[in-house]
Amino acid sequence: CPVVLAPKNSSVAMPPPADIVKVAIECPGAIPKLMEIDQKKPLSSIIKEVCDGWSLANHDQFALQHADNSNFYITEKNRNEIKNGAILRLTTSPAQNAQQLHERIQSSSMDAKLEALKDLAKYSRDVTFAQEFINLDGIFLLTQMVESGTERYQKLQKIMKPCFGDMLSFTLTAFVELMDHGIVSWDTFSVPFIKKIASYVNKFASDISILQRSLAILESMVLNSHDLYQKVAQEITIGQLIPHLQGTDQEIQTYTIAVINALFLKAPDDKRQEMANILAQKQLRSIILTHVIRAQRAINNEMAHQLYVLQVLTFNLLEDRMMTKMDPQDQAQRDIIFELRRIAFDAESEPNNSSGSMEKRKSMYTRDYKKLGFINHVNPAMDFTQTPPGMLALDNMLYFAKHHQDAYIRIVLENSSREDKHECPFGRSSIELTKMLCEILKVGELPSETCNDFHPMFFTHDRSFEEFFCICIQLLNKTWKEMRATSEDFNKARKRVMQVVKEQIMRALTTKPSSLDQFKSKLQNLSYTEILKIRQSERMNQEDFQSRPILELKEKIQPEILELIKQQRLNRLVEGTCFRKLNSRRRQDKFWYCRLSPNHKVLHYGDLEESPQGEVPHDSLQDKLPVADIKAVVTGKDCPHMKEKGALKQNKEVLELAFSILYDSSGQLNFIAPDKHEYCVWTDGLNALLGKDMLSDLTRNDLDTLLSMEIKLRLLDLENIQIPDAPPPIPKEPSNYDFVYDCN
Repeated sequence: CPVVLAPKNSSVAMPPPADIVKVAIECPGAIPKLMEIDQKKPLSSIIKEVCDGWSLANHDQFALQHADNSNFYITEKNRNEIKNGAILRLTTSPAQNAQQLHERIQSSSMDAKLEALKDLAKYSRDVTFAQEFINLDGIFLLTQMVESGTERYQKLQKIMKPCFGDMLSFTLTAFVELMDHGIVSWDTFSVPFIKKIASYVNKFASDISILQRSLAILESMVLNSHDLYQKVAQEITIGQLIPHLQGTDQEIQTYTIAVINALFLKAPDDKRQEMANILAQKQLRSIILTHVIRAQRAINNEMAHQLYVLQVLTFNLLEDRMMTKMDPQDQAQRDIIFELRRIAFDAESEPNNSSGSMEKRKSMYTRDYKKLGFINHVNPAMDFTQTPPGMLALDNMLYFAKHHQDAYIRIVLENSSREDKHECPFGRSSIELTKMLCEILKVGELPSETCNDFHPMFFTHDRSFEEFFCICIQLLNKTWKEMRATSEDFNKARKRVMQVVKEQIMRALTTKPSSLDQFKSKLQNLSYTEILKIRQSERMNQEDFQSRPILELKEKIQPEILELIKQQRLNRLVEGTCFRKLNSRRRQDKFWYCRLSPNHKVLHYGDLEESPQGEVPHDSLQDKLPVADIKAVVTGKDCPHMKEKGALKQNKEVLELAFSILYDSSGQLNFIAPDKHEYCVWTDGLNALLGKDMLSDLTRNDLDTLLSMEIKLRLLDLENIQIPDAPPPIPKEPSNYDFVYDCN
């Protein structure tokens, strides 16, 4: 155990120099030593000094590493992270360790090989070791072991199956960790290796660790290489993946959906719709609904994210139709419009069975197209030349007409027979609604790296978007009538009605209805009258009195409220937050925690194996950063980790959640907040610590709310009394002052 440093006999304790760090250093088989490290000295000189203290030769074969669970090597790049009181270990250098493990994993002894692979899986998390091992063609050696491993130990599998399973598991774990550093390109792997990894998805389905790592490797291959996508897509089918969704292990289900998402995301445009058809045939949606969404267990954040990604990618299949203009000369497309007319006005007759002259039929069609609510009565195809929503609007209208025929006919006939100019034009409304639904569901946008906002109801139907439209078009018609909108000035009416309809839809979606029927039920309770009540209530709660006395009162109260908000932010920082370390595969075991000390002097932070259930004690976090050392807090594009190359740089959602603490000359602590609320809390709290203004949207909202509440509380006795805009006039002086008492 490390030795505690006793204080020197001195009358005045002088603070140590900034470049001197006091640490304890362990060495296997020796008594730990206390040592002062001068950060200005080269690391090689410090290691030599340590080796000399234990009379060890060949100091160039040794290195220092952290003695915690990470075992990460100390290098010139990360040595600034060493803090006072840290416990270090003298060990073999990364190059020496890599060489030894490279030889050990090729041992003929099964037990020795197993232990070596176990150590390799642990050390591969360190980028310094990983670089050295990769320099020895370590990745190539592991892939060779995977490719030939099954055949080499085929005879031993029956009697040594557990040992073989562990060996393969550690081999794949080491491979995943080594590749995670981004040193080696994914494009270098052979077809036999891909075939072998793909075979493990079926062959070792009962071995959770092998299956998990195999799925992780396949996902990374697809996401990181176009060529590998082609090869993986040939080896893995949806049919092979579906059984893993029907199990009970949520982590395996998560990795399985992640592979499906990766294949979906990287599929060429001409293959994406084909893959969507395969997914529908294999009933993937119903299996996910039954075994994942409606399973008797909570959905964790990673699973929620993968379901969100699948939802986004599924809706993105609509982008092609959304951005396709209608060709007025295309007879097949014009037949769709004719079908809408036929279903609405003469469902019993055949399309080509109309009698009378051509002119008479054209006149009749023009009249009917006007009743259907198109802008261009002569050639309605012109209404679908705007993108978005393009042909998607026509697709929705046809689906509604065919699958909800009674509701369709009722809406069309009800509005076409009105003579009070309050009719809701079905055609124009459908086009506007489709465009709005695409905006709400962000059709065509790439999925966010951090969002978990999936909607269970969209997994309950094979044509969920069309059904969503059918519910919403009926809502729009109902709201139009309730608002008594008029078609005389459609643009003004459309704007007002669409605002209300969007609010109705958004409020219903926030309740996360489990089915489309439940969504429809939620909308029934959100009539236009109810929306007005909600708006009025919210407006009253956020009422902003503009009279001068109230403004003066606000100005007087505001500093107290800001101080209250500041204390709340700092209290939240003291509680701390768990942050996810994002990478290309969003692995679940990458977490770290940061919290402020109760005296607001130090930030404590450190890595975690899993997301904590409650607060993490500050004394269990390995690293510290004095608040006094913080130079600046930067956000968004100014963050160092957002300037680096990578997929995250391109992601708007991640960019909006990124912030960094800059300290010393080049030190930095990089964050990606779990959500917008935590982002505001942390940036506000850090700015408050630095004596700067809190400028987040959350602070503005909290300030408005608390000011409004405080003013209302102070004005309770003035109920029903009108507050004047100007103070009352000063009365005239009295004729005498006899009423003044002599206090003497």
